[in-house]
Amino acid sequence: MTRHATIDQLDAGLDHIRQSPADGGALRMIVQRPAVDQREVVAEGMLDVDAGLLGDSWLTRGSPRTPDGGPNPAAQVTIINARLIALLAGTEDRWPLAGDQLVIDIDLSEDNLPPGAQLAIGDAVLEISDEPHTGCAKFAHRFGHDALRFISTPTGQDLRLRGVNTRVIQSGPIHVGDLATRLES
Repeated sequence: MTRHATIDQLDAGLDHIRQSPADGGALRMIVQRPAVDQREVVAEGMLDVDAGLLGDSWLTRGSPRTPDGGPNPAAQVTIINARLIALLAGTEDRWPLAGDQLVIDIDLSEDNLPPGAQLAIGDAVLEISDEPHTGCAKFAHRFGHDALRFISTPTGQDLRLRGVNTRVIQSGPIHVGDLATRLES
């Protein structure tokens, strides 16, 4: 049985998460989700304006947040902070369980990356959405109820510990190790 981090362990890791780079953070993992609850970790990927991360099921899975139940363009690609998922997951092989396609060592707070901010990764560019990325029952099951409480606190929400939703605004290849850099608007 997997042991989940306690609220005390999570609180103890908060300063390390806050030290995430504001700019130039490394892309640590790319995760394709070919079907619900399936994960494939890849060393390189292609971000596409229309399809999101190629090999991912975003385009076909739909969303309850859209009027027609189709894919949600505001949540095409999700990013989670590498330091947060390392704290929650314990081992790197559990990082994909979060369900986010990109794991980046970068400050995802709204102060650092407000809605509309753009991140260049490799040749691709993502735009931060104003739609919040929130925890769910699956997240609590995979990482524990303390983890869900931790990301849902006012501090967790300010830092966007659950991650951010983005959309691809420039297609291009990405590779693990690429730096995510903020573009000036």
